[in-house]
Amino acid sequence: AAWVATQRRGAHDGDPGHRRRPDVPTLARDHGERVERTVTVTRPAMEVYRVWRDLRRLPEFMPHLESVTPLSETRSRWVACGPGGMTVEWEAEIMADEPGRLIAWRSVHGDVDNAGSVRFSEAPGTRGSEVKVQLRYAPPAGQVGAALATVFGHSADRQLREDLRRFKQVLEAGEIANPGRLAPNGRRR
Repeated sequence: AAWVATQRRGAHDGDPGHRRRPDVPTLARDHGERVERTVTVTRPAMEVYRVWRDLRRLPEFMPHLESVTPLSETRSRWVACGPGGMTVEWEAEIMADEPGRLIAWRSVHGDVDNAGSVRFSEAPGTRGSEVKVQLRYAPPAGQVGAALATVFGHSADRQLREDLRRFKQVLEAGEIANPGRLAPNGRRR
């Protein structure tokens, strides 16, 4: 699942008394798939945040991303490989940026409607930092696209879990361990 977020209209559009929290971007009427994962990394939260905030580095540990190009301090262009090898693109806008604590974003236009946040906090017992990713996205081709991705072993939950595992390896070991070729069910072939 790409780490960009989208919020064309909030669930409370039309309610002038409701204010959207920029640290919790959502999709219109909360549609789409929701994925949430947390990983502990043995590095300080500020260091972990800085690596994630350098958007150009994300393809290092998210192999489905072909590129992330910053357009300004808060906007970026994303290119990813979608289900069936199709290329998908979108622009994202950072809605909240609290160094060492939070990055929240939404997509503003493109092929993948998505929104999410990454929270960085100190792990209990001085074990480093916890990185919590919350993502909501509307896959290309809707539910059919989500079903096809799952059949081919690319569900958003699995992809996020593997992305966070690779992120942890980059920060802790400086490289990504290559476990060999895996079957779609996650087992070695």
